[in-house]
Amino acid sequence: MDNRHAGQRTTATLTVMPWTYILQCADGSYYVGSTNDLDARVHQHQNGIGASYTKRRRPVELVYAAEFDTVVEAYAWEKRVQGWSRAKREALIRGDYEALHGLAKKRWRRRK
Repeated sequence: MDNRHAGQRTTATLTVMPWTYILQCADGSYYVGSTNDLDARVHQHQNGIGASYTKRRRPVELVYAAEFDTVVEAYAWEKRVQGWSRAKREALIRGDYEALHGLAKKRWRRRK
């Protein structure tokens, strides 16, 4: 898996490879998706022809992208990240991999 943040990509690398990405929407929410063409997919979201979720929350900003060897891997990562809390997604976006481990732990409360 090749992790890249929006400012660390070059156009040449954004070809037809499987990607998982996170968009930050105008309302501050996050959208997690996967695609084979990152540039085209972000353009679709930005122009209201992407997912209905982002259509109502434009403009969007690409805040995280990870490239994978296969579509299966990109889709599996998308589904995994979709299940994460906002705090855990933000740690991923920041590249704070130490925080990811701590945020993965369940916080059990004792019953009284």
